[in-house]
Parts: sequence; C-alpha cells; structure tokens
Amino acid sequence: MSSSESGNESPSDFKPCDTEKAPEVTQTDPATFEKAPDGGLRAWLVAAAGFCFTFCCLGITMCFGVFQQYYSAHMLRDESPDKIAWIGSIAAFIQFLAGAVSGPLFDRYGMIITYPAAVLYILGLMMLSLCTKYFHFILVQGLVIGISTSMIQLPAFAAASQFFDKKRGAALGIVVSGSSIGGVVFPIAFSKMLNDSTLGFGWSVRIMAFAVIPLVIFASLTMRARLPPRKTNFLLPSAFKDRKYVCLVAGLALMFLGMNTPIYFLPTYAVSKGVNPVLASYLIAIVNGSSTFGRIIPGFLADKLGRFNVFACGGIFTGICVLCLSSVDSTPGLVVYSIFFGISSGMIISGGSTALTVCAKNPQDFGTYMGMGMAVASVSVLIGPPINGALIEKYHGYTELSIFSGVVCLAGGVVAAISKTSMPGGILGRS
Repeated sequence: MSSSESGNESPSDFKPCDTEKAPEVTQTDPATFEKAPDGGLRAWLVAAAGFCFTFCCLGITMCFGVFQQYYSAHMLRDESPDKIAWIGSIAAFIQFLAGAVSGPLFDRYGMIITYPAAVLYILGLMMLSLCTKYFHFILVQGLVIGISTSMIQLPAFAAASQFFDKKRGAALGIVVSGSSIGGVVFPIAFSKMLNDSTLGFGWSVRIMAFAVIPLVIFASLTMRARLPPRKTNFLLPSAFKDRKYVCLVAGLALMFLGMNTPIYFLPTYAVSKGVNPVLASYLIAIVNGSSTFGRIIPGFLADKLGRFNVFACGGIFTGICVLCLSSVDSTPGLVVYSIFFGISSGMIISGGSTALTVCAKNPQDFGTYMGMGMAVASVSVLIGPPINGALIEKYHGYTELSIFSGVVCLAGGVVAAISKTSMPGGILGRS
C-alpha cells in the first residue's frame, strides 16, 4: 500500500487484519493492525492539527517569562520573584502531571477528550484577563489553563505518533514546533500590547484568546486517532520495570529541573543587566524561534541517528548553555545566547516525546507511556522555578542559579545516555 493511499483512508478504515474475529478491541498485539502510513493526507493533517494545538496552548505557556517580568513590575510588584514563579511552575506542573490522566484517556476514548478541554482553555484565557490578585493568577493561570493544556497536548502528540513510524521523529518535531513558533508570536505581540499601547493587561490577554479560537476549532475538527481504543488497565505500572524507560524518565525529570531557568528568568536577568524591558521580552521570542530549528531538524536526525542519541545530546548541550548564563552581560551576547539555548532546549522537547514512544511495545499505549513519563517529570517542573527564584533572592545574583540548573540538566543528559545500555548496540548504538 502506498503512502498516499494510506493517507486518504479514514481512521475507521484501520481495522484488525484478522477479519474472521472482530471482538471488542482490547489490548491487542501491534501486529494485528495495519502499519502506520508514515505519510499521506490524513497523517499530515493530523500533524498540522497537532501543530495548531501546540501553537495555541504551549505557545502562550512558553511566554511566561514575559508574564513574570510584567507581574514583577506592575500587577504583583509587592511579591517576591520565587512567589511569582509559582504561578508558571504550577501551570507547567499540572500540564505535565495531568498527562497521567489525559494520556490513558486518549488511549481509551480518542480525541473526543480534547473538545471540552479546548473550550476550557479559551475560557481560562478570558478569566485570566480579569485577574487582579495573586490567588486569582494561581487558580486561573496555574490550575485552569494548566489542566486544559494537558488534556490537549498529550493527545496531540499521541495521535500523531500513531500515524508515523519511520518518520515519527520528524512528525513530532513538526507538532512540537508549534509551541516554539507560538512562543515567538505571543511574547512579541503580548509585550507590544502591554508596553506600546493603551490596551492594558486585560484586553491584551483577551485579544490573544480571540486570536487562537479559529486555530483551536480547526485542530479540533481535524485531529483523529488512527487506532481503535484499548480497554485494559488505565495505567501501565509494568512500564517501570523496563530499565530504559525508567532511565529515560529520570533523565527527562533532571532536564526539566534545569532547562526552564532561562525560559522563566531570562527577561528579568536581561533587565538587571540594563536591557530595555521590551527588548528583554523579545529574548523569549528569540529562544522560541530558535527552538523551532531545535525541534524540527533534530526530529529528522533522530529518525536517522537514533532517537535516544538526539535526546541525550539535547540534555548535555542545554546544560552547557545554562551554565554559561551568568557569564553573558551584553545585549548582543544575550541575543546569541538565546539562539543557542533555543536550539539545544528544542532537542529536549521533541526528543523526549519521541523517545518515550519508542519504549511502548504497542502503539495503542503511546498516550499512556507519554502521560506517565511526563507526570513523573512534572515534579521537576513544579519545584524548579521556585528554587531558582529562591536562589536569586538569597544570593542577589544569577551565578549560583546557572550552576545549579546547568549541572542538573547535564546530569539528565548523562542518565538518558545510560538508558541505552539496555538496548541493542549499547550506549554507542544507533537507537
């Protein structure tokens, strides 16, 4: 069957190959299903829908550095940096922790779970525009937006994974790149509306909400699961008996603990070095724009050189970049730094998603494997930014912050590389 023929089939066309028996689908041997089409109209439409979802949801999440800088200077100026950082860290924590629910729900029910989540996400943005107090931001930006984003992002990754096998790294790179491109558009637009207009915070957020509605509708109507749902255990604890999966999740957790430092604190660090606040906000856009290349190009390379290899290299390169943060003190240097950090951190985001699916023996379990792994790693996302904020407040500088975050991110890359020892070819193999 050609790729184009496969791609024109609807999801309902993918049935068990053994047509003599057609019982209710349960956990099934992957050999009983058609192979992933690895291309075609339907497959690439699913990837495009995933791109739109991540552009709208993760793109806004990834510009929290702009929110952090604005809250510190205006709406929450009486609060400490670590306390403000809790808003973004809770959102990211819930976003990944809830993957333990959204991943298995996708495997059981398909993309239908994203419909109420999409409505909740838009509602959350509208509610955010009305927030004025610290606990308002915790409830809305932390909980409501965090939960709705999780119920969208994991199903988008898992659905695209079902349609691709040999090209899975490239496809997921395209899906995840939506967040980095959104991370370019939204920080620039949001900063412009806040600093160069009379719109104010409320209407700036509402305009972003109205802007994402058409893309969310398109993605909701286009995204599909290829495989029938599975009806077995909600979670798969047996996955944690797999050494490579355990090492991979541990490495991801360490990387998440260290890599978010520039994402959250680069604008405030730049302002402390005398950079204009508007330009400081643009640094996040530069990071996210560079991250597009770090997500798509390594995705193609992962399909050729090994998905674990690219993921481990991403952790090591990002750790080195974070270690160098406090050594950069000029505007041109910060721009160059943002480019290199964006490329290396993008390798972690796309590489981690792809590597987690490699551990699943059955494509029906992609969502569950990704959700459980992200849920474990979510603890790092929760505690990382507040720890960084506390280090800034205690030492009144960024040196200790960059050392701590850089070392743990490097350690994550090493642990991810160790996971290859249980795979054919060992640590030097192409896997």
